Amino acid sequence: MQHSLDIVDDLTTQLKSLAPISTENLKKLNKKFRMEFNYNSNHMEGNTLTYGETELLLLFGDTKGSHQLREYEEMNAHDAAYQMIEAWALDLERPLTEQNIKELNKTILIRPFWKEAITANGQETRREIKVGNYKEYPNSVRLSNGELFEYASPTDTPILMKELMDWYRTEVDKLHPVTLAAMFHYKFVCIHPFDDGNGRIARLLMNYVLLRNGLPPVVIKSADKAAYLRALHFADIGDLEPFIEYIADQVIWSLDLSIKATKGEAIEEASDLQKEISLLNKRLTSGSQQRKHPAVVYEVFTWFSKEVWPEIRKSLKQFDSLFGESKEYYFINNTRQVFTSSLADMFKSPNSLGHNKTEIFGIDPYKEAINQIDWKTTLYGLKGVVASPEIEVKTTLEFNIKNYSIKISLRNIQISETHYHYDDRMLKSDIQKLQDTLAKQVLEEIKTRIQ
Repeated sequence: MQHSLDIVDDLTTQLKSLAPISTENLKKLNKKFRMEFNYNSNHMEGNTLTYGETELLLLFGDTKGSHQLREYEEMNAHDAAYQMIEAWALDLERPLTEQNIKELNKTILIRPFWKEAITANGQETRREIKVGNYKEYPNSVRLSNGELFEYASPTDTPILMKELMDWYRTEVDKLHPVTLAAMFHYKFVCIHPFDDGNGRIARLLMNYVLLRNGLPPVVIKSADKAAYLRALHFADIGDLEPFIEYIADQVIWSLDLSIKATKGEAIEEASDLQKEISLLNKRLTSGSQQRKHPAVVYEVFTWFSKEVWPEIRKSLKQFDSLFGESKEYYFINNTRQVFTSSLADMFKSPNSLGHNKTEIFGIDPYKEAINQIDWKTTLYGLKGVVASPEIEVKTTLEFNIKNYSIKISLRNIQISETHYHYDDRMLKSDIQKLQDTLAKQVLEEIKTRIQ
């Protein structure tokens, strides 16, 4: 832990020694933190907007996709809350209060709503979620082992929150800012003072502490959720160091990004993103949406095979050295078509996809309706493992009447699903997010097998 904190201090000193960041690069950096934090913090709690859709909403006030209205509202509200804690952190004369925390809850939840819940005896129920006030009913979480973990009771919550704020005021000038931020986050989560929104508020408050101490905000990647929760579980058994170290590592990422921006180095391909969003806006305003027909099925498949599938395979390729071999299978309409071994290059050019320019793996979509294409990659013989040494990843391209979907599952458990109109394509930023999510999930699965 101390090593990570020392790196934070060294990078902070390095950042301060640089010439002031230009106005243009500061805008790019702030936008990067804003997009990453809003997308990941909400995605971790079940919001299904993609990274590209988040940018489109927050930067341009525009929408795409078939999501629930509440998901768009939650993303906008979370962005407002993030800007609130930024403003609070800059006002050094303004102390953080319980009322501020209640205001954050009211902001991100927007208005009262009904939600599925679990009673104290483990029964499913529905409960009205009130915003801006501490919980009126006990709340709990179902652990991976099936047990029910109860948070602080409604009666104890006001007392514990007062104690938390007293602790914060006492330790604010004593602890390293990263330690203070991480512990504040953990202590808040242990109380779980609200009926909903506790995870998002914990991460907002953690970033408030960091920003107030001159550090950049941290982003807990949704793809890294398993590692984040694992560090919190160590804290649950009394060992806070792994969680503090985990947060310190995220601060290091943010500091590295800040140093690059200050030096004028690229932190993202902003120009490419703007081109993609511009094209997307044209598609969204170009009139009626296309429906399924053979030509558009072939077009989507060709795009996917050239732009998306190679990136998915690249994620899996990283793990080749841990396995004895890897093989690929693909299916059309749930019927296996061909077998290839060792991640052979199946997509060298559009012409290699079929016998002519309209065939897909030898099947003509004008003669046979193609509803679904599956790619299965099986990694065989995990080294040093006797039981369950294989890992299977399936990628599905599904063609519906009005849209198509891209799904990824790991050992038959779905880890990603996105839907698009036939006029739309996945943004490069979303492809990267998909690639990162898959790699993280496979890595966690491997760790589970070798434990």
